[in-house]
Amino acid sequence: VAATFGIGIFFILPFLVARVADNYVPSPFVSHIIEGALRLALFLAYIIAIGQLADIKRVFAYHGAEHMTINAYEAGAELTPPSVARFSLIHPRCGTGFLLIVMVVSIFVFSFIGRPNLVWSIVARIVLIPVIAGISYEFIRFSAKRYQTNALVRWLITPSLALQRLTTRPPDAGMLEVAI
Repeated sequence: VAATFGIGIFFILPFLVARVADNYVPSPFVSHIIEGALRLALFLAYIIAIGQLADIKRVFAYHGAEHMTINAYEAGAELTPPSVARFSLIHPRCGTGFLLIVMVVSIFVFSFIGRPNLVWSIVARIVLIPVIAGISYEFIRFSAKRYQTNALVRWLITPSLALQRLTTRPPDAGMLEVAI
């Protein structure tokens, strides 16, 4: 049910809204950019809205604890709450960043299919999700390996890292213990 809802809200709804704009835009690529921008706006609105809920703020603090623990582990630091607490809430392989990359990659992938009829366009959006996810995963892997040493990669993933500021919160010591 959640997957169907997510696909409907974040893939089909932006497509249908952008389809209406097709009569007013000069090319299918511009239409795909509009669709992608709508998808991103819905995603950001969703993250910001749920981030106001007390339970989700707690989840976001655990998310921060997870990142801090992974950063400490990868740095070879001692895995104790005081040691882990010194590390960043931000991590280049974050799932939130992955979702952002999926949205950007989808603009380019969907551009290759043009604007077939309504049914084929919707089917393509569903069928191509694994392809888009695979490309996005490989980009995340590639960028995580080069994040520390390549300025271009750091620049490319800056939006992904900025988005994590919405989905992570500083954890308490108990949350760090759970994450460790």
